[in-house]
Amino acid sequence: MSRHKRKTEFSPGLVKPRNFKELLGHIPLRRIDKLLIMAAVGIALYGTLMIYSATHAGDNPLHYLQKQLIFLVIALIAMVLGTTFDYRKLMSYSRVIYGVSIILLLVVLVFPAKGGSHRWIPLLLFDLQPSELVKLAVIVMLATMITDRRSESCSNLDFLKALGIVLVPVFLVFVEPDLGTSISIFIIFLFMIIIGGARLKQVSVLGVGTIGAAAVLIQFGLLKTYQLNRLMVFIKPDLDPLHAGYNLTQSKIAIGSGQLFGKGLFQGTQTNLKFIPAHHTDFIFSVVGEELGFIGAAMLLGLFGLLIWRGFKIALTAKEPFGMMMATGILIMLFFQIMVNIGMAIGIMPVTGITLPFMSYGGSSLILNFFCVGLLVNIGMRRFPQGS
Repeated sequence: MSRHKRKTEFSPGLVKPRNFKELLGHIPLRRIDKLLIMAAVGIALYGTLMIYSATHAGDNPLHYLQKQLIFLVIALIAMVLGTTFDYRKLMSYSRVIYGVSIILLLVVLVFPAKGGSHRWIPLLLFDLQPSELVKLAVIVMLATMITDRRSESCSNLDFLKALGIVLVPVFLVFVEPDLGTSISIFIIFLFMIIIGGARLKQVSVLGVGTIGAAAVLIQFGLLKTYQLNRLMVFIKPDLDPLHAGYNLTQSKIAIGSGQLFGKGLFQGTQTNLKFIPAHHTDFIFSVVGEELGFIGAAMLLGLFGLLIWRGFKIALTAKEPFGMMMATGILIMLFFQIMVNIGMAIGIMPVTGITLPFMSYGGSSLILNFFCVGLLVNIGMRRFPQGS
């Protein structure tokens, strides 16, 4: 199918609205996936409560709560915006979106480091983290490339183009340094290209190359010392329990002490006495486990399960390939982060600094994730014929 025919097929009956009221009139509101939205908002409110529980013992008890509520309001606006346009128009702007995200990754290196990393651009209400935005940019770019492919199978040239698209942001994020996010971007690429038709031989060569690249990074000391130590502690937990393994040890103690029902909201000793570093960001799941126990953790996992299930259904029933691939990329992004963060907190994954979607404190991640939920809703409600 030529690109001209594809564009014609994608836009039957679409009338450009003259104002916001007409815009809402063109949105099939009856088809909005309410369960998906309820799951995302429920997790975010759950996370806001746990952030307050983790930080209320400080000098300014309401500081993090107030900021997270501001982030949440902005994120909800972003979710609404994500539903109010024809998502297929993103194909035409995919290169612009990708290019802007790469520029932001370069700009962030100019700003002073915080905590040893160049990850944030200071804004009025929050610090923008371009590495969060580039995940969506890669998803849109890969979805466009896969959809625009002239043949059903993935040629070697197509595969190399997709690899080039992802290696640039992976490298720029790696040098910030942010190993966890660079791995996340690569995982998004890997699964999208497999689902998009990559051949077994291509994936096998990529696997061998990835192992070789990892060996080079370790052999020539290109990994930061703390990154290498985290990997070594994961392999051998008793190697350095007071330094590299401290976070992991305290997290497991906190979760284990919560048992079935937890110690009670605001009653976590590991949390309130600040034994768990980054307890309101990377290790927010440890706060849930300690204060609300297995029951509280199971409730959170149930909400995540509902979110992934609804997103999977939307990807499975998308109207056309671009929507399917974009929904798939978003799901891969969210599922990988959920799996790695919770696995990190309970000790079955290495500590990588990946936050828990909708739960961890921070503006960039929350706003991006809610915008992605808006896109999922967008894809889902436009899979039906207009007027149905």
